[in-house]
Amino acid sequence: MTNTRKKRVIAFIGHNGCGKTTLSESILFLNKAIDRMGSVNQGNTAMDFDPVEVEKKSSINASIFAFKRGDYEFSLIDTPGFSDFIGEVVSTTLVAENVCSVLDATSGVEVQTEKTWKIAKNYKRPLFCFINGMDKEHANFDQTFEQIKKMADGSVIAMNFPIGNGDTFKGIVDVLNQKAIIYEEGKSRISDVPEELKDKLHNYRTSLIELLVELDDVLMEKYFADKPISLEELRGALLKGYAQGQIVPVFAGSAILGIGVNECLDALQEFGASPVDVKNVIGGQEIKPDENAPFLALIFKVVVDPFIGKLTYAKVLRGKFESGGTVYNESANATERINHIYLPAGKKQNEVKEAGVGDIIAIPKLKESHVGKFVSDPSNKVSIENIFDFPEPMISKSVKSKNKGEIDKITNGLAKLAESDPTFHMNFNSETSEIVVSGIGNIHIDVLIEKLKKNFNVEVELGKPKIAYRETITKKAKAEYKHKKQSGGHGQYGHVKIELEPLPREKGFEFEDKIFGGAIPKNYIPSVEKGIREAMKEGVLAGYPVDNVKVVLYDGSYHEVDSSDIAFQIAAIQAFKSGMRAAGPTLLEPIMEAEIYVPDESTGDVMGDLNARRGRIHGIEPQGNGYQLIKSDVPLSEMLEFSSQLNSITSGKGYFTMKFSHYEEVPRNLQEKIIKERKAELEEEN
Repeated sequence: MTNTRKKRVIAFIGHNGCGKTTLSESILFLNKAIDRMGSVNQGNTAMDFDPVEVEKKSSINASIFAFKRGDYEFSLIDTPGFSDFIGEVVSTTLVAENVCSVLDATSGVEVQTEKTWKIAKNYKRPLFCFINGMDKEHANFDQTFEQIKKMADGSVIAMNFPIGNGDTFKGIVDVLNQKAIIYEEGKSRISDVPEELKDKLHNYRTSLIELLVELDDVLMEKYFADKPISLEELRGALLKGYAQGQIVPVFAGSAILGIGVNECLDALQEFGASPVDVKNVIGGQEIKPDENAPFLALIFKVVVDPFIGKLTYAKVLRGKFESGGTVYNESANATERINHIYLPAGKKQNEVKEAGVGDIIAIPKLKESHVGKFVSDPSNKVSIENIFDFPEPMISKSVKSKNKGEIDKITNGLAKLAESDPTFHMNFNSETSEIVVSGIGNIHIDVLIEKLKKNFNVEVELGKPKIAYRETITKKAKAEYKHKKQSGGHGQYGHVKIELEPLPREKGFEFEDKIFGGAIPKNYIPSVEKGIREAMKEGVLAGYPVDNVKVVLYDGSYHEVDSSDIAFQIAAIQAFKSGMRAAGPTLLEPIMEAEIYVPDESTGDVMGDLNARRGRIHGIEPQGNGYQLIKSDVPLSEMLEFSSQLNSITSGKGYFTMKFSHYEEVPRNLQEKIIKERKAELEEEN
């Protein structure tokens, strides 16, 4: 086992297209972990191996690759850059002691750069940056560096800077060691710093020293006394300041050309954080990386594959584990024997005999595994709730089978996809009798439906989910119905008189028996109530369930021979329908409690859009980070397409959460359209 202090876990985060996968590929190739350098465009990289990723030429899953570099052990985690797959960033960033924010030198800080940066800061992970693509036309290191300083709102230091850019990019200047590294025909050589870059080196190095001495009182005294500060002292301050998140080192290079890549890794070996350098505070509990403590590993990723089965990815937080041992699996609430453990290497898995603190392991065939749960020493169980703060799904779609008889395969496949992706939800809506899937965005849902097709061999159609409308009444009304049927032998007879009255919202249904003098025998009263409940399943306007109604049974009659339970049920059903038509029937719609986070500059436009969606805004709260929180109640029917509009208004920076609040009456001018559409739908079904 590698010494824990020589382990480096690095998660690459950033905007889509900034080069995270290419940077991972370049690191692996340059360090002989893979035989050839693949290309995202050609779909043959070590990290993007999912068939959907290969097809789309973009990461949609977080991938892990462990490799040796001398006597150091690195684990790279390549995360997706699309906001729809932000859940993968949430679950993997926590298990990395080093987080690399990759930026494109032509684009600088982008929307996902900021979002993923916040996730790393929330987890208190040490951050460094790699400004990629210095070989591109219009690449601008200085401008991107200034944007990072603004975003970081803290101490950012340039560890190196480029020599040239675009076609003239040929190497980097090492700020700490004051030397140039020139690349020619894929090979590097150390050189003196070009004369024209010496002033720039002086400025960056002065800034680096000033920021580092602020972290150490002894160095500060030396600095003010104008005494020399050694390279070793600066490296010591760098190591400590980085691990504690006090400074953000920045590197430059080109992943595709391999320039600056190994220099960045050299620095990570020197001052990067090991598992013993970073505090693991999970759910308010600190878990110390003690190699001799009882074994504990956190599940952060689950992959369900129809061919190889289930793979559970976990980060060892303390202790060590040998294959063939027994663990307590919190997900299954049971102990399990684990016969094999692997170190992941992209789509391949390298089997190992044991794993220790800092290792990311893949465990096959656990009975159950859920992201955010633990596997642990059976004698020392650990359980912490809500470890990962996953974003709530913002988009919902209905799912219909294209082929008959595949509904079980579809629900099974969707359930497995939901197990591997906590931001993807699937449920069956009993009111509308349809499967509804929910995700972060349209791309998220489309990709998972594509996975359903490729992995589980079923095809579905997506549509707008039906809205679970309700029907109710607005005034009191009386009704009666006499069910009388004679067909030889015993007939049928049931006669009821009822009064309907509206109840306050969310009060459901009340039934009151006011029969006196035995007009209806007691044994038939439950049949009347049962009939009314049956009638309430389909209202008279559009066949939606009826709610918030009180029914009083006050009179009726019976026949000693022909009366029966079924006769009184039928009489009650017909009386209720008649009474409802006379009681001012109306439609109710679900209202959602929405919280919308928007940049300051977009607040007015988003509020205008919410008003147009019949939203009621309850308040605006400044978030102190350039964002405002708008609290609003909005009809669910108006929120189905809100996500794409919010993205458009805020340039992808806005996001929202919503949950059911209550039911309200649909405005009269909209009811006719809803009723007409519902009747057409029912006719089609029949």
